Amino acid sequence: MANIAEIDTSRLPRHVAVIMDGNGRWATSRGLDRSAGHVEGVKTVRRITEAASETGIEYLTLYTFSTENWNRPKAEVDALMHLIVIAIERETPDLIKNNVRLRMIGDVNRLPAEARERLDRCIADTAACSGLTLTLALSYSSRWEILEACRRFATDVKEGRKSPESMAADADFEQYLTTASMPDPDLLIRTGGDHRVSNYLLWQIAYAEIYVTDTFWPDFSREDFFTAIANYQNRERRFGLTSAQIK
Repeated sequence: MANIAEIDTSRLPRHVAVIMDGNGRWATSRGLDRSAGHVEGVKTVRRITEAASETGIEYLTLYTFSTENWNRPKAEVDALMHLIVIAIERETPDLIKNNVRLRMIGDVNRLPAEARERLDRCIADTAACSGLTLTLALSYSSRWEILEACRRFATDVKEGRKSPESMAADADFEQYLTTASMPDPDLLIRTGGDHRVSNYLLWQIAYAEIYVTDTFWPDFSREDFFTAIANYQNRERRFGLTSAQIK
């Protein structure tokens, strides 16, 4: 296990994305209802947000609720949506205190109207913060995002604001993504032990370093987070080049 003193602050990932997996399995392994795992997972969100802010990470993006999650049992979806809203409202004063700006990406039109309005208020309340940007991927899937970006570009072409030839580079496409204002993730952390990216930031993680741990999200500690950062710092990022070319 690493601690913050072992982190080289001159080589931090600017953007860390997290797949927070294992809440339900954490609960069922203890004979609890799955919702208990989501409640415990909220505590982990708080401590990892604090750890990221303390370390000097600029962007932290959390896979909070996927478009596929809408297919879960209605009782679990309703409980999780209620929990997300309550938790964010409760944490907003501390986010402001710690200079953390809150954002939300995803197909938010699918969110219940009241939930979206309440989350929008929290986002507005933190808009002036200039430290860590905490982004919640809510009702999010990367395939939805890419298709939506294509639709928006097609609309711009149809209405004469763009031509097909104007889509000439990665940056031309990236301006249509929900993450347009952020750098791509340098590090993707997945808890819970599964080795897949689950339709999350597929365009953006093209060259991200991937760190998987068997630890369920409710048990993921500050030390676990620092261990992931230390592991990242021991890797050689080549972006398609050879080792000799980057030295």
